[in-house]
Amino acid sequence: MALDTDALLTPPTDTAARALDVVRAWSTPALVSHCLRSWAWATLLAPTIDLEPDPELLFVATMLHDLGVAPHFDAVTVPFEVAGGAVGSVFATGAGWPAARASRVAEVVERHMWPSVDPAVDVEGHLLEVATSLDVSGVGMERWQEDDLRAVTAALPRHGFSDAFDALVADQAGRKPDSAAARLDRSGNVRLGGERWAGLLAGGAGS
Repeated sequence: MALDTDALLTPPTDTAARALDVVRAWSTPALVSHCLRSWAWATLLAPTIDLEPDPELLFVATMLHDLGVAPHFDAVTVPFEVAGGAVGSVFATGAGWPAARASRVAEVVERHMWPSVDPAVDVEGHLLEVATSLDVSGVGMERWQEDDLRAVTAALPRHGFSDAFDALVADQAGRKPDSAAARLDRSGNVRLGGERWAGLLAGGAGS
């Protein structure tokens, strides 16, 4: 059965839809598409590894996870995922979430830049870390159905994302040399991810 990308990409709640409005207002179209693809990857993966995330929390965190690289929210010295997590927590507080639930947005966003997140500790953090690793670095493609990878990417093309994000990460690394962004920059995985995705979408193995 063909993947219903319209249903997959629909925000699960009204608050989630407002988070999508926020990222559309403050991020580039390439980053908006990255956020939506990452939501798709997380949502598709979860049932295959017996995880049941909080959909609203996961969607909000996924939409807002890269706001720390947007010019209006880019902190001078604070790592971008910490800055983005703070924005996410403020958004959730404004949406009326209790303090503990609002703080979870910050946790999930910050942890997406960890090398790995234990799903037994943080289901949403694990899914966001794995999903963004797939979208940015092309890591773990074999965990998803290739038809699904193609369908989501057809709905949300990658046009220029890898080059644009590589430049953003390099900028973060230059100003914050001890950050996770600097580690990512040194790895070269953003550029490699672009090559892996290009290979997949051209009909190759993607690796």
